[in-house]
Amino acid sequence: MFKRTFLTGLSIGLVVAAAIAAAAITYERYDTKTLKRTIRRDAVLCGVNRGLPGFSTPDDKGNWSGFDVDFCRAVAAAIFDDPNKVKFVPLDASERFKELQSRKVDILSRNSTWSMSRETNYDLYFPAVAYYDGEGFMVPASRKIDSGLELDGSKVCVQNGTTTQLNLADYFRANNMKYQEVKFDKLDDVVNAYKAGTCDTFTADISQLYALRQTFDKSGAVHVILPDVISKEPLAPVVRQRDDDWMMIVKWTLYAMINAEELGITSQNIDQALKSKKPDVMRLVGTEGAFGEDLGLSKDWAARIIRHVGNYGEVYDRNVGKLGIPRGLNQLWSAGGIQYAPPIR
Repeated sequence: MFKRTFLTGLSIGLVVAAAIAAAAITYERYDTKTLKRTIRRDAVLCGVNRGLPGFSTPDDKGNWSGFDVDFCRAVAAAIFDDPNKVKFVPLDASERFKELQSRKVDILSRNSTWSMSRETNYDLYFPAVAYYDGEGFMVPASRKIDSGLELDGSKVCVQNGTTTQLNLADYFRANNMKYQEVKFDKLDDVVNAYKAGTCDTFTADISQLYALRQTFDKSGAVHVILPDVISKEPLAPVVRQRDDDWMMIVKWTLYAMINAEELGITSQNIDQALKSKKPDVMRLVGTEGAFGEDLGLSKDWAARIIRHVGNYGEVYDRNVGKLGIPRGLNQLWSAGGIQYAPPIR
């Protein structure tokens, strides 16, 4: 009896040991060590939208600008003290998560909605919400429609394989309305179909509708964006799971920018802020504590971000603000919005 018990215990021990070893191997396989590779490469690889005004747009010389673009520049500034050490990789919606998984990019900063299934199915992290959005509708003004509840029987253009498509189905089903879905894999095809009159309604994130409407021929038909917001679309940067050091850098880059705006620290007064004796300012700019070093960066990591790229409000105003979208939920919590960053302390 003793011998049998001993062997059983030994067997269990071996099984447990093997399981632990297998788990360690699995973790190592997926632990991407992105920061180390980024430093060796001397550049951040950033996946962005192929062209969305206000968020990520290249000019005719290949120079990128936009809200999502500036966020990647902020990450580069924190690491290298140089916002230009970024290589932008334009990605379609259908390929963005797979390309991040395959390490073609280090970070996805591409108007992507944070959802549970995307984290669990793709093994990804959405570290923090950069932009609070929601799905809406755009229609020709000639339809004389004032509400989404008047869209029964509409032909709706939508991008395939997105949360937009799922929300569209939910909205019409919940309101007992019928519609005809006109779907395309590429956003350009969706826009062109809408402009050509293939469909009489265009649905997308509201920020995207505002951005794309600016690209329409001003001499053509007038298009209105309905007031309805039919979903929650928390847009966030995306990184791979099991690379916590990199995830922390991405997350706290955004939080540093939000905290800077709350403290009134801008790209114009950062040098004065370095002389401040206020504890919360000193912790942010690195004259007190070792918060940057805890991230594997320099003490002045946040000051680098603010100096080169600006605080959250500065980035918002020079990019999204030009689209005419009210800041709304993206205001600081202290100004009536819900943008709220944990303290650096």
